[in-house]
Amino acid sequence: MDRLKAVRVFVEVADRSSLTQAAEHLEMSAAMVSRYLATVEDWLGARLLHRTTRRVSLTDAGVAALPSCRQLLGIADEVRQLAAERSLEPAGLLRVTTAGSFAEAQLTAALVDFQRRHPQVEVMLSVGDKATDLVAERVDLAVRITNSLDAAVIARPLARCRSMLCASPDYLQRHGVPRAAEDLHRHRCVAHAFGIGRQYGFTRGGETITVEVDWSFHTNETAVLRRAVLSGAGIGMLPTYYLGDDLRTGRLVQLLPDHEPDVLGIHAIYLSRQHQPLALRMLVDFLAARFAGEQAPWDLALQAHAPQAD
Repeated sequence: MDRLKAVRVFVEVADRSSLTQAAEHLEMSAAMVSRYLATVEDWLGARLLHRTTRRVSLTDAGVAALPSCRQLLGIADEVRQLAAERSLEPAGLLRVTTAGSFAEAQLTAALVDFQRRHPQVEVMLSVGDKATDLVAERVDLAVRITNSLDAAVIARPLARCRSMLCASPDYLQRHGVPRAAEDLHRHRCVAHAFGIGRQYGFTRGGETITVEVDWSFHTNETAVLRRAVLSGAGIGMLPTYYLGDDLRTGRLVQLLPDHEPDVLGIHAIYLSRQHQPLALRMLVDFLAARFAGEQAPWDLALQAHAPQAD
């Protein structure tokens, strides 16, 4: 006899405290309900229900088994839904948000590639570094770079966000090249207004190093931070996903390459794993596959050659 159906019968009887009502709801005879209950009790090796002529109640074993039986049915329903959706084409509007710099450097191209595969999906991409209320702003997916996650949402890791300390050749010619972290005290530095405070944090040879610095320029947008560093405003810490062309062409120079800045996580953030639109689930899977690996694809591209200060 079908064990999964037997579990469903047990849950229905437990919810209604009546074999007769459960039989009516399931459109089967009371005798058949009794057979299914016997099947699930034999399978679990325990008596799950007390039966009287008037009502049905759970035994201690039944109380213990009921939550797991509900979970089993939920998983089974989800598997059936996934199997049915494999033959369907995702469609509809997806509202996505992320930081402007990550949208420009990585996410926009990824979303366009996803739409090439699934042309019936419409994307609304908004940008901004501040946390978003997914419910109030009707956002389906937020791609955020952070190590502080809200317990109320689901976060799926996509990649690691590394950073580099950089400056323009013009700035270095005028102010010199820092040879050690302590040299940063005498340099002009550029900072993200919502970032790391008045200090830089590094790891070098397994040792954590913190250096107090003075900011000469603040901004709340990474793209503006990059432009300030390119313009010679000072030394800045920028994410590697945004630096490929600048380092390869020599517009920016990496500083203190043996000092590893703190690493952040890049996460796909959404409200629930249950009842997700097919398009959203497939987009999250697509992004996870695109950015997967111990090193992000943009870091692998930089690994071959990155000009450094002499």
